Amino acid sequence: MSTVSDVLTAATVALGKGERTRARLLEIAIRRFAADGYRRTSVSDIARAGGLTPAAAYAYFAGKDALFKAAVDADAAALIDKARAAEPADAPVREQFGVLVATLIERVDEHPLARRVLAGHEPEVVGRLLDIPSLKALVAKNTQELAAAQKTGEIRADIDPALLAEGLEAVVLALLMAYL
Repeated sequence: MSTVSDVLTAATVALGKGERTRARLLEIAIRRFAADGYRRTSVSDIARAGGLTPAAAYAYFAGKDALFKAAVDADAAALIDKARAAEPADAPVREQFGVLVATLIERVDEHPLARRVLAGHEPEVVGRLLDIPSLKALVAKNTQELAAAQKTGEIRADIDPALLAEGLEAVVLALLMAYL
């Protein structure tokens, strides 16, 4: 079972020093924000844990909010990637969606920061996270898959696939929040 740390480490092998440093800061930020929360975690603590000066961390992230958002996105993206990888490739879109939801629920505990946010432990920042790139990419991919399913007759053609994908995103987030 791979963790966010494994994914980030594997992804940074071929990167330059700056990209590796940024990935290391994200890895530390995920762990620290997950363990201590947004309010009790400082950029300085994360930078020092990464062997950097606090000022150096600001070369990679504009501030604490940007670092938190990037950390949540990295953790959520790793969770989403695992769930997407579990989907049966040639199955109908409805079955793929069911597997996606089941895998997200099954694997959310492996992603501590995503879990913390979904569990409602960061209410003052959760609203800013609906824009994270991993969620936007998931909605875009689901939109494409739903549009393709409409062409084959699997999904009704009179429903806007983009609106349906956004609705499914809301349902999945609500299910994960209720689960946690």
